[in-house]
Amino acid sequence: MRADEGMSVHSLSLDSLSFTDYDNPHDVILEDEGDTEPDVQVSEVKLIRKDLSTEEVYLQACKLVGVVPVRYFLRNLGSATINLNHHGLGPLGAKALAVALVTDMHTTTLELADNFLSAEGARYLTDMLRANFTIQNLDLSDNHLQSAGAECVAKMLLENISIKSLKLSGNKLVEDDAKWFADAFASNYRVKELDLSHNQFCGRGGEHLGQMIANNDGLEVLDLSWNHLRMKGAVAFCAGLKVNTTLKHLDLSFNGFGNEGALALGEALKFNNTLVHLDLNNNRITDEGASLLCKGLEANDTLRVLQMAYNSLTVEGALTLINVVKNTPKTAIEEINICNVLVNENFVQLLDLICQEHPSLEVQYGGVGGFIAKKPRKRIDPMKVIQDYLDQRKLRLWDFFRNIDKDGTMRVPVVDFRKAVQQSSIPLEKFQIEELIQRLDRDRTGIVDYRGLADTRKQMMRDHRRQLRKVESRQKKEKQKSDRILKTFESAVEAVTPRSSMIISPGAAKEDSSGLQPFSATPLSSWHHIIMSNSSRYSVNNMSSEHVHLPMIGNPSSSPGMRSYSQPNLFESVSKPSTSKPASARGMHSRSNPSVSSSKLSPTANLTRSRPALNTEPTTKTKVKGKKKKTKKRKENNL
Repeated sequence: MRADEGMSVHSLSLDSLSFTDYDNPHDVILEDEGDTEPDVQVSEVKLIRKDLSTEEVYLQACKLVGVVPVRYFLRNLGSATINLNHHGLGPLGAKALAVALVTDMHTTTLELADNFLSAEGARYLTDMLRANFTIQNLDLSDNHLQSAGAECVAKMLLENISIKSLKLSGNKLVEDDAKWFADAFASNYRVKELDLSHNQFCGRGGEHLGQMIANNDGLEVLDLSWNHLRMKGAVAFCAGLKVNTTLKHLDLSFNGFGNEGALALGEALKFNNTLVHLDLNNNRITDEGASLLCKGLEANDTLRVLQMAYNSLTVEGALTLINVVKNTPKTAIEEINICNVLVNENFVQLLDLICQEHPSLEVQYGGVGGFIAKKPRKRIDPMKVIQDYLDQRKLRLWDFFRNIDKDGTMRVPVVDFRKAVQQSSIPLEKFQIEELIQRLDRDRTGIVDYRGLADTRKQMMRDHRRQLRKVESRQKKEKQKSDRILKTFESAVEAVTPRSSMIISPGAAKEDSSGLQPFSATPLSSWHHIIMSNSSRYSVNNMSSEHVHLPMIGNPSSSPGMRSYSQPNLFESVSKPSTSKPASARGMHSRSNPSVSSSKLSPTANLTRSRPALNTEPTTKTKVKGKKKKTKKRKENNL
């Protein structure tokens, strides 16, 4: 290969699609090791002149890799959008395409859905995107990228500065693949739209995705529909949504959030003030879950569109949703979709009244014909009715039946018993009287033995206590479940906003008459941003890596300190005083470093040394008093 001194140009190797420096300004080298004979030690080298057009480069690349050129691509060269969906490119077709697009300056939207690119094809395209900064919208849906492809795409996002929309739907991404995107989006703020639908994210995936949206300040549209975000995964994701400040459109449909996820989502909406569109279609949310979600909507003033179709909602849930709009003056809700719910006339009338105050409100429902399911009337025990009747009038059982039971045997004919009960003012229906007779005359002898009524009160009390225990047990379980979900939610919030991303303000810790004050801390918007004071005294340079260890987002479990996401001990080299530490220093992990003197940590070390030794004098006085008392006793004994 010829070389001209003093001139250098970047060329692209076809096998690795990586840039290499060559001295020839006219030639681009393309290597094809697949065509090399086994007995040849040096691979065959083909030269493509740099001054060739994109079409000629693509045709020669297709020839080298052995694929048929796509005529649609050739016809649309130079256009802003190239749609190659369903063209069956495969990895090698993506390889040739990547070579042609390295220097392309026209294409801004590249659609490559359903081409079975696999991880190999994704590697070629991502290598191209490290050099091409023109493409802004990329669709790689349904390409079987799997974990290896997800890793390639995520690493590319760390270097690419042009991608604004990325679609990775239906690529068989699993739990741990979400971690690649959590790491990538911690530093990428240029991507505004991300589609991860139709994948297999579950519990751990929800945790990583929650960290992703908590640390990212760029995403505005996120599609996570058709995943498996349930229970812990849903709660962990909602924890990230609570602290997110940019997301506007969120699609969580077909995830099975359930009432647990609705509870966590309601908690997140109390604090999130940017979300505008929320899609919760088909998430197994019942009327109870809608009520829990509405508690968050009462405090939210930004959400405009709420999609809740194809959940297990009834008229009660529908009424709960529109009552939020009625009872919340600051609400911004303009559209509610419950298109599968049949409502009743009361719902329609209430909606008309609400629309008079909120003309922009649009509610899609399934039609009129629904009803509120009424609980069946509780079957009243006739023996309990008689016992209550006697208790109210302070009568004994024998006093009631003594007119018909002259002998006092507590056995009377059925006819006389029925007549006496009917003529009395006992509130019993005819069928209840017959039921009572059947219970008191089990053998059908025609004689009622009403001694069984004497035990009614005891049995009634036992049944009442048993029923109360059931209700209390059910309520206790529901409360424990809600508390457990909320506790998980708060733990997830602490995980995505760790204490290590907080600024310690040394000036806030001062001594006064009431004692030491804890350090004031200001939470940061994301882990990787550290905003310190402009003063050089508290700059990052003064806090060297020996003293301040921030958690590594890429590997949070590398050390116990990072796993707990808490601050390191800034007072590690200072001798511990006898008094207890303040609240802000109590939860810090210490990392001893004897080589570092306490004078290096000027602000915090001075504060630590300035702590007074408390309870020193009173202890001494107590000992002296104790000695005096002992000497007095000894003198008395001697006397």
